[in-house]
Amino acid sequence: MPTAEQDRTSRRLAWCVAHLLRHAPDHVVVDMTRRLDRQTLKYLCRDEWLAASTVTLLLRHGAAADRGYIARNPRVVGRPLPGLPGPARYARRRTPPELLPLLRAELGRDPEAEPLTAAELIALLRRHGRRRPRVPLDILALPHEADPGSLLAEHARLPLPAGSVEALLLAADLPRETACGLLAAAAAPADGRSWHRPAVRAVRMGRLTHEELVAHVAPARRTLLLGHLPARRSLRWTLPEQAGMQTAVMRALRPLGDDPRLWAELLRHAPAHPGPLPALVAGIVDGSLPGPDGAREPDPELARAVRHLAPTAAEPSGDVERELALASLAVPMESVEEDIRWVRDCLDRGLLTGVDVIRHKLPACWALDEDHWLGEVDHPDRHDHPGAVLAAHAEAYRLLTLALGEDPEAWWRTARTLPDFAGTLPHLLLRVTEGGSVSGRP
Repeated sequence: MPTAEQDRTSRRLAWCVAHLLRHAPDHVVVDMTRRLDRQTLKYLCRDEWLAASTVTLLLRHGAAADRGYIARNPRVVGRPLPGLPGPARYARRRTPPELLPLLRAELGRDPEAEPLTAAELIALLRRHGRRRPRVPLDILALPHEADPGSLLAEHARLPLPAGSVEALLLAADLPRETACGLLAAAAAPADGRSWHRPAVRAVRMGRLTHEELVAHVAPARRTLLLGHLPARRSLRWTLPEQAGMQTAVMRALRPLGDDPRLWAELLRHAPAHPGPLPALVAGIVDGSLPGPDGAREPDPELARAVRHLAPTAAEPSGDVERELALASLAVPMESVEEDIRWVRDCLDRGLLTGVDVIRHKLPACWALDEDHWLGEVDHPDRHDHPGAVLAAHAEAYRLLTLALGEDPEAWWRTARTLPDFAGTLPHLLLRVTEGGSVSGRP
């Protein structure tokens, strides 16, 4: 039976690990969760800020007890957990009676008399999946023969509509390789209004992590757009999911560095490149890509996404109010509420950005937790300053990756040091790596 002090230590370590794992590559997440003792891992599974990719990896590699703790986590919504929506729930779906006459006319036979063949299933999914997944889900509720190999072959020949792909991810118990293949639509003639829904659904259902999504989504322009998805009224990223996708895309773009020529090449090749983003980046870096066909200009949304993901130099400012605001991040207020009010006011007045908070707020564990400088408001995404949150995530990823790389041991040392470290995040990384400071005050 752990003592109260041991319990407090485990809770605090789990809280810090949960925030670090939002910026870590998948193999580091798996390694770090295996290093945690049983008590700390229990609190990690119950953490309210557990990232979507971390949930997926814990469900994939964790024990039954871990899955049970995650299933009882009220903040984990929409994952394939016990008692939550998943393939089993959709398998119990029944086809509406009013749809059966239409399907009977299209097939020339009773669709319930015998299972749909693979060819019939694919034909119906092509015909009825152009809008939302409701009708494809009704079709998949009928007896059918779903061969993953034929599905992938037909999708590679001519991509299935987005609604049908989303329905397959929801209802069909597909292997991970098939789910990855369905997200590649290199031969698609054009992006429809709902092209992003299967990718969002794949992450939210726990099929794939953000990193796996980046590795398999095609064409590359879709991955770039997913990294900074425009506001939409339909299914879209939540703010934590958008931050996770942004981090995964930035990790794939890291070989470009801060060379403006390579980023210009990215924007030139991205509109027409049929492959996934990592292949595009590798081709740009080694100069092996042929010139793009025609003079196809990137659409405004793609250009905006690339500008958002590209590294930008901080503009020096000698404004006295800004200097005072930066200095105030290192001075604890009398209460957390007063600290939150001050930071929010500085953000609203343009004196601070999310980058400033990550670099200058102490302790580092508070800087990584938006609740400690934005508070929690009545908003669907919990925070009403999405720009500041995304900027903070991008800067935290940049600092952590620059200092720790993909070394699991370095990430583990950082996690062990973070709970009791009183300085800023750059100073923490300086101590852990015993190298030069990664901070450069703007």
